[in-house]
Amino acid sequence: MKNRIITALFLFVICSTSLVFFPVALLIWAFTRPFDRRLRLLHQFTCFWGAFYTYIMPAWPVVIEGRERLTGDATRIFISNHQSQLDILVLFRLYTHFKWVSKSEIFRLPLIGWNMVLNRYIKLKRGDRKSVARMMADAARKLKEGSSVFMFPEGSRSPDGTLKTFKPGAFILAKQLRLPILPVIIEGTRKALPKYSINFHGRHPIRVRVLPERSYESFADKSVEAIMEDLWRYLNGELLRLKEEMYEERQVAEPIRQKTFGV
Repeated sequence: MKNRIITALFLFVICSTSLVFFPVALLIWAFTRPFDRRLRLLHQFTCFWGAFYTYIMPAWPVVIEGRERLTGDATRIFISNHQSQLDILVLFRLYTHFKWVSKSEIFRLPLIGWNMVLNRYIKLKRGDRKSVARMMADAARKLKEGSSVFMFPEGSRSPDGTLKTFKPGAFILAKQLRLPILPVIIEGTRKALPKYSINFHGRHPIRVRVLPERSYESFADKSVEAIMEDLWRYLNGELLRLKEEMYEERQVAEPIRQKTFGV
Protein backbone atom coordinates (compact mmCIF):
# COMPACT_ATOMS: atom_id res chain seq x y z
CA MET A 1 0.00 0.00 0.00
CA LYS A 2 2.83 2.42 0.86
CA ASN A 3 4.47 1.88 -2.53
CA ARG A 4 1.18 2.53 -4.32
CA ILE A 5 0.69 5.78 -2.42
CA ILE A 6 4.22 6.90 -3.34
CA THR A 7 3.55 6.02 -6.98
CA ALA A 8 0.29 7.99 -6.98
CA LEU A 9 1.98 11.02 -5.40
CA PHE A 10 4.86 10.85 -7.88
CA LEU A 11 2.49 10.72 -10.85
CA PHE A 12 0.50 13.60 -9.38
CA VAL A 13 3.68 15.68 -9.09
CA ILE A 14 4.57 14.91 -12.71
CA CYS A 15 1.14 15.96 -13.95
CA SER A 16 0.82 19.08 -11.79
CA THR A 17 4.33 20.40 -12.42
CA SER A 18 4.00 19.77 -16.15
CA LEU A 19 1.14 22.28 -16.12
CA VAL A 20 3.71 24.82 -14.92
CA PHE A 21 6.78 23.68 -16.85
CA PHE A 22 5.17 23.50 -20.30
CA PRO A 23 4.10 27.17 -20.45
CA VAL A 24 7.65 28.12 -19.41
CA ALA A 25 9.03 25.90 -22.18
CA LEU A 26 6.64 27.51 -24.66
CA LEU A 27 7.83 30.99 -23.67
CA ILE A 28 11.49 29.97 -23.97
CA TRP A 29 10.77 28.49 -27.41
CA ALA A 30 8.94 31.62 -28.58
CA PHE A 31 11.57 34.13 -27.37
CA THR A 32 14.76 32.22 -28.24
CA ARG A 33 13.82 30.55 -31.53
CA PRO A 34 14.88 33.51 -33.73
CA PHE A 35 18.50 33.45 -32.47
CA ASP A 36 18.82 29.92 -31.05
CA ARG A 37 18.30 27.78 -34.13
CA ARG A 38 19.39 24.56 -32.42
CA LEU A 39 17.09 25.28 -29.44
CA ARG A 40 19.91 24.85 -26.96
CA LEU A 41 18.27 26.94 -24.24
CA LEU A 42 14.99 25.10 -24.57
CA HIS A 43 16.82 21.77 -24.32
CA GLN A 44 18.65 22.94 -21.18
CA PHE A 45 15.32 23.83 -19.59
CA THR A 46 13.95 20.46 -20.68
CA CYS A 47 16.94 18.80 -19.02
CA PHE A 48 15.96 20.51 -15.77
CA TRP A 49 12.30 19.58 -16.26
CA GLY A 50 13.11 15.91 -16.78
CA ALA A 51 15.83 15.71 -14.13
CA PHE A 52 13.59 17.45 -11.58
CA TYR A 53 11.67 14.22 -10.99
CA THR A 54 14.86 12.41 -10.02
CA TYR A 55 15.94 15.25 -7.72
CA ILE A 56 12.76 14.98 -5.67
CA MET A 57 12.95 11.18 -5.29
CA PRO A 58 15.51 10.44 -2.54
CA ALA A 59 15.02 6.69 -3.11
CA TRP A 60 16.78 7.12 -6.47
CA PRO A 61 20.18 8.64 -5.68
CA VAL A 62 21.89 9.36 -9.00
CA VAL A 63 25.64 9.56 -9.55
CA ILE A 64 27.04 10.87 -12.84
CA GLU A 65 30.61 9.83 -13.65
CA GLY A 66 32.75 11.11 -16.51
CA ARG A 67 30.94 14.43 -16.88
CA GLU A 68 34.27 16.02 -17.87
CA ARG A 69 34.02 14.12 -21.17
CA LEU A 70 31.05 16.30 -22.14
CA THR A 71 33.04 19.53 -22.42
CA GLY A 72 32.99 21.56 -25.60
CA ASP A 73 30.34 21.89 -28.27
CA ALA A 74 31.32 18.96 -30.46
CA THR A 75 28.68 17.24 -32.56
CA ARG A 76 28.60 13.54 -31.74
CA ILE A 77 26.34 10.52 -31.56
CA PHE A 78 25.49 9.40 -28.05
CA ILE A 79 24.64 5.75 -27.48
CA SER A 80 23.52 4.09 -24.26
CA ASN A 81 22.07 0.87 -22.93
CA HIS A 82 18.35 1.04 -22.15
CA GLN A 83 16.85 -0.52 -19.02
CA SER A 84 13.83 1.55 -18.04
CA GLN A 85 11.51 4.45 -18.79
CA LEU A 86 13.47 6.18 -16.07
CA ASP A 87 16.61 6.24 -18.25
CA ILE A 88 15.50 9.36 -20.08
CA LEU A 89 14.85 11.35 -16.91
CA VAL A 90 18.21 10.29 -15.48
CA LEU A 91 20.14 11.01 -18.69
CA PHE A 92 18.70 14.52 -18.80
CA ARG A 93 21.05 15.13 -15.84
CA LEU A 94 23.94 15.16 -18.30
CA TYR A 95 22.84 18.73 -19.22
CA THR A 96 24.52 18.58 -22.60
CA HIS A 97 22.97 19.44 -25.94
CA PHE A 98 21.44 16.68 -28.05
CA LYS A 99 18.25 15.61 -29.78
CA TRP A 100 16.52 12.47 -28.53
CA VAL A 101 15.40 9.71 -30.85
CA SER A 102 12.17 8.55 -29.21
CA LYS A 103 9.02 6.54 -29.86
CA SER A 104 6.43 8.51 -31.81
CA GLU A 105 3.75 7.67 -29.24
CA ILE A 106 5.47 9.80 -26.61
CA PHE A 107 5.17 12.90 -28.80
CA ARG A 108 1.39 12.64 -28.50
CA LEU A 109 1.40 12.88 -24.71
CA PRO A 110 -0.09 16.15 -23.43
CA LEU A 111 2.45 18.72 -22.22
CA ILE A 112 5.51 16.42 -22.07
CA GLY A 113 5.04 15.20 -25.64
CA TRP A 114 4.23 18.71 -26.84
CA ASN A 115 7.51 19.89 -25.35
CA MET A 116 9.33 17.17 -27.28
CA VAL A 117 7.79 18.56 -30.46
CA LEU A 118 8.96 22.08 -29.51
CA ASN A 119 12.49 20.73 -29.03
CA ARG A 120 12.36 19.09 -32.47
CA TYR A 121 13.35 15.73 -31.07
CA ILE A 122 13.27 12.86 -33.54
CA LYS A 123 10.28 10.54 -33.89
CA LEU A 124 10.51 6.82 -34.53
CA LYS A 125 7.74 4.27 -34.98
CA ARG A 126 9.33 0.92 -34.27
CA GLY A 127 8.82 -1.77 -36.90
CA ASP A 128 7.83 0.75 -39.58
CA ARG A 129 10.44 0.91 -42.36
CA LYS A 130 9.25 4.28 -43.63
CA SER A 131 9.47 5.71 -40.11
CA VAL A 132 12.99 4.31 -39.68
CA ALA A 133 14.07 5.90 -42.97
CA ARG A 134 12.48 9.20 -41.92
CA MET A 135 14.20 8.99 -38.51
CA MET A 136 17.58 8.45 -40.16
CA ALA A 137 17.03 11.45 -42.44
CA ASP A 138 15.88 13.65 -39.54
CA ALA A 139 18.83 12.56 -37.40
CA ALA A 140 21.29 13.27 -40.22
CA ARG A 141 19.79 16.74 -40.69
CA LYS A 142 20.07 17.55 -36.96
CA LEU A 143 23.68 16.34 -36.92
CA LYS A 144 24.56 18.47 -39.95
CA GLU A 145 23.00 21.47 -38.15
CA GLY A 146 25.40 20.90 -35.27
CA SER A 147 23.12 19.14 -32.76
CA SER A 148 24.25 15.85 -31.29
CA VAL A 149 21.81 12.94 -31.36
CA PHE A 150 21.12 10.47 -28.53
CA MET A 151 20.06 6.94 -29.47
CA PHE A 152 19.42 3.67 -27.68
CA PRO A 153 20.90 1.16 -30.17
CA GLU A 154 19.13 -1.76 -28.48
CA GLY A 155 15.91 -0.25 -29.82
CA SER A 156 13.83 -1.07 -26.73
CA ARG A 157 14.28 -1.60 -23.01
CA SER A 158 16.08 -4.67 -21.75
CA PRO A 159 13.75 -6.72 -19.50
CA ASP A 160 16.59 -8.22 -17.43
CA GLY A 161 19.35 -5.61 -17.63
CA THR A 162 21.53 -7.56 -20.06
CA LEU A 163 22.66 -5.75 -23.18
CA LYS A 164 20.50 -6.65 -26.18
CA THR A 165 21.69 -6.88 -29.78
CA PHE A 166 22.35 -3.46 -31.34
CA LYS A 167 20.52 -2.05 -34.33
CA PRO A 168 22.73 -0.33 -36.93
CA GLY A 169 21.19 3.16 -37.20
CA ALA A 170 23.59 5.04 -34.91
CA PHE A 171 26.62 3.42 -36.48
CA ILE A 172 25.48 4.09 -40.04
CA LEU A 173 25.14 7.78 -39.16
CA ALA A 174 28.56 7.88 -37.50
CA LYS A 175 30.17 6.24 -40.52
CA GLN A 176 28.40 8.31 -43.17
CA LEU A 177 28.80 11.68 -41.44
CA ARG A 178 32.27 10.97 -40.04
CA LEU A 179 31.24 11.74 -36.48
CA PRO A 180 32.52 10.45 -33.14
CA ILE A 181 30.49 8.12 -30.94
CA LEU A 182 30.18 8.84 -27.23
CA PRO A 183 29.09 5.73 -25.29
CA VAL A 184 27.22 5.98 -21.99
CA ILE A 185 26.20 3.22 -19.61
CA ILE A 186 23.46 3.37 -17.00
CA GLU A 187 22.75 0.94 -14.19
CA GLY A 188 20.08 0.78 -11.48
CA THR A 189 17.09 2.14 -13.36
CA ARG A 190 15.71 -1.32 -14.19
CA LYS A 191 15.21 -2.16 -10.52
CA ALA A 192 13.93 1.31 -9.69
CA LEU A 193 11.32 1.23 -12.47
CA PRO A 194 11.15 -2.15 -14.26
CA LYS A 195 9.81 -2.60 -17.77
CA TYR A 196 5.98 -2.70 -17.91
CA SER A 197 5.72 -1.17 -14.44
CA ILE A 198 4.98 2.29 -13.06
CA ASN A 199 4.99 1.21 -9.41
CA PHE A 200 7.48 2.37 -6.80
CA HIS A 201 9.96 -0.40 -5.97
CA GLY A 202 11.92 1.03 -3.07
CA ARG A 203 15.41 2.48 -2.84
CA HIS A 204 17.74 1.80 -5.76
CA PRO A 205 20.97 3.73 -6.40
CA ILE A 206 21.46 4.74 -10.04
CA ARG A 207 24.74 5.40 -11.76
CA VAL A 208 25.53 6.88 -15.15
CA ARG A 209 29.04 6.57 -16.55
CA VAL A 210 30.15 8.60 -19.58
CA LEU A 211 32.83 6.56 -21.32
CA PRO A 212 35.71 7.79 -23.48
CA GLU A 213 34.67 9.02 -26.91
CA ARG A 214 35.38 6.90 -29.98
CA SER A 215 36.74 9.23 -32.66
CA TYR A 216 35.75 8.73 -36.29
CA GLU A 217 39.38 7.96 -37.11
CA SER A 218 39.30 4.98 -34.74
CA PHE A 219 36.67 3.20 -36.85
CA ALA A 220 36.99 4.89 -40.26
CA ASP A 221 38.33 1.75 -41.95
CA LYS A 222 35.76 -0.61 -40.36
CA SER A 223 32.39 -1.73 -41.68
CA VAL A 224 29.18 -0.71 -39.91
CA GLU A 225 28.80 -4.28 -38.70
CA ALA A 226 32.30 -4.28 -37.23
CA ILE A 227 31.76 -0.93 -35.52
CA MET A 228 28.48 -2.16 -34.08
CA GLU A 229 30.01 -5.41 -32.80
CA ASP A 230 33.02 -3.61 -31.32
CA LEU A 231 30.85 -1.07 -29.46
CA TRP A 232 28.51 -3.80 -28.23
CA ARG A 233 31.43 -5.73 -26.71
CA TYR A 234 32.83 -2.55 -25.19
CA LEU A 235 29.54 -1.40 -23.62
CA ASN A 236 28.74 -4.91 -22.43
CA GLY A 237 32.09 -5.21 -20.69
CA GLU A 238 31.78 -1.78 -19.08
CA LEU A 239 28.20 -2.50 -18.00
CA LEU A 240 29.21 -5.78 -16.35
CA ARG A 241 32.06 -3.98 -14.59
CA LEU A 242 29.71 -1.27 -13.32
CA LYS A 243 27.21 -3.85 -12.08
CA GLU A 244 29.99 -5.61 -10.15
CA GLU A 245 31.23 -2.35 -8.64
CA MET A 246 27.75 -1.37 -7.46
CA TYR A 247 27.15 -4.84 -6.04
CA GLU A 248 30.38 -4.69 -4.05
CA GLU A 249 29.49 -1.23 -2.75
CA ARG A 250 26.09 -2.51 -1.58
CA GLN A 251 27.78 -5.42 0.21
CA VAL A 252 29.99 -2.97 2.09
CA ALA A 253 27.19 -0.49 2.81
CA GLU A 254 24.58 -2.97 4.05
CA PRO A 255 26.30 -3.92 7.36
CA ILE A 256 26.90 -0.22 8.05
CA ARG A 257 23.23 0.55 7.41
CA GLN A 258 22.10 -2.28 9.66
CA LYS A 259 24.43 -1.15 12.46
CA THR A 260 23.37 2.48 12.11
CA PHE A 261 19.61 1.96 11.86
CA GLY A 262 19.32 -1.34 13.70
CA VAL A 263 17.69 -3.21 10.78
